[in-house]
Amino acid sequence: MLYLIASCIALLLGPIFYRFFSTEHGLQKGLDGFIFVSLGGLVLLHILPELLEHGGFLAIIFVIIGMWGPTASEKLFHRYSEVTHNLTLILGVGGLLLHTITDGGAMVLAQQDDVSILLALGIILHRLPVGLAIWWLVKPQIGSRWAMVVLAGMMLLTGVGYFAGEQMLTQLSLDNTVYLQAFVTGSILHVVLHQPHGHHSQDEASNGNQEKYEYHAGIGSLLGIGLLFLLLMIDSGGHEHHQHDHSTEQLVDWMMTLGPVLLLSYAVAGLRFKLGLSPQSSHLGKRWLQRLAGPEALIITAFLLGPLIALFQLISLLLIGALLTFSRVEPTDPHLSIPESPLRFGFAHIVDRSAPWVLLSLVLANLIGHPSVPLENPIIQVAVLMVLFLPMRFCNLGGAVLALSLAYSGWSIPAVMLALVAAPIFNLAQLKLMSWTQRSAVIVLIIVILAITSLIQPQWGMIMTMPEPLSMISLIVLACLFAASLLRLGPRKFMARIMLLKPKAHDHGSHDHGHKH
Repeated sequence: MLYLIASCIALLLGPIFYRFFSTEHGLQKGLDGFIFVSLGGLVLLHILPELLEHGGFLAIIFVIIGMWGPTASEKLFHRYSEVTHNLTLILGVGGLLLHTITDGGAMVLAQQDDVSILLALGIILHRLPVGLAIWWLVKPQIGSRWAMVVLAGMMLLTGVGYFAGEQMLTQLSLDNTVYLQAFVTGSILHVVLHQPHGHHSQDEASNGNQEKYEYHAGIGSLLGIGLLFLLLMIDSGGHEHHQHDHSTEQLVDWMMTLGPVLLLSYAVAGLRFKLGLSPQSSHLGKRWLQRLAGPEALIITAFLLGPLIALFQLISLLLIGALLTFSRVEPTDPHLSIPESPLRFGFAHIVDRSAPWVLLSLVLANLIGHPSVPLENPIIQVAVLMVLFLPMRFCNLGGAVLALSLAYSGWSIPAVMLALVAAPIFNLAQLKLMSWTQRSAVIVLIIVILAITSLIQPQWGMIMTMPEPLSMISLIVLACLFAASLLRLGPRKFMARIMLLKPKAHDHGSHDHGHKH
């Protein structure tokens, strides 16, 4: 009973924190950063692996529909965009309400003698961002009274989950509602990504004050990461009976392995900049070399997948780069402002451009490499990756990290090679800059490369294993570099490159403020 009361108090802290933080724009941006990271991370690292465990690959499809469906509907039915957004908001809040019932049931489990107290602590702690998010999402749209009604409903449903009979909890279990929960999980991600009360941010941007508050948003996002890390540590201590904990440990192992080599890649990026290989080079071939290989991405491949795979990657990228240069195709997403210092170029500029992709690649590989997602056929693996790449603008380092994670998850060599050679160019933004002939030539060349890779089947393997203390120190340094990037950009601008979001907030909230959508 004590756990139930504590979880309800954790929910009620949301309005208190919101009232305190929303009195000043800087603190409001900090709150936005905290919710953006903590709730989004909670979905990606905690809820999605559970959905995959019970629903398999089809669960990801429903998440994608829930996340991108509202955006597509708003573009197709422009007149009804406000209705679409409000419906998505209701679905997202409904998903959080549904999740509270399972929280209540989990607290009954936490009271058993053989279960760690960390399970209950984890449930209570993760209610903090949920309570905050409810107030943050609902109050600006329909007022504090309805926000309070939603919170009261959450507390009531937690009690239902706590006191309900086993039969009701079985009916609402993930096995029976997995695809519904996957869809509303996508809706939650949509409303988190597209801030529903963006008029503040737009007003700030028009007054030239937007950048002033990004530091506060960065601080809030770092606090959100701290909470996520604490929850993951607790989760591994208290949820030992869940299969998806293995994926969390796997994620940490990948990061430990990657840390020293990624730092070396950033150093190589600074060195090649000092030697004159700049993204603003007048020579198109040099610009394509940097877009496709860096050449710092080859460092990751050589050290963690082996020199043979790196050689295959280099030859393939030289062929693709030569074709694009000969066809006079310009790279999309150019580097607009570049620092003069090689150190700042490698450890700040390139970090800003690659850090979101590195993190996304690790999370993606952690999800699609999940044991419950049986993508064993190499052709299906390649097809899934091609669909995944289309809406995104991967950088070369992100592609290398994704390839590394997929190789360690047991994916086929053609799929790994596709991530190494096609991730930076096989996207809608880049393909739009090509004619049909150029697109066809690039796609045919990629298919030929994959076919040759499939025939030869080059074997991958790490050429060296770093000592654990060095890996830990490197990971801490890398975390500091990524944290500095978050502070410089703010979480929304940090993630904007991935989801093709505009750095400013979504303008859904402007409907009620006299602005045109």
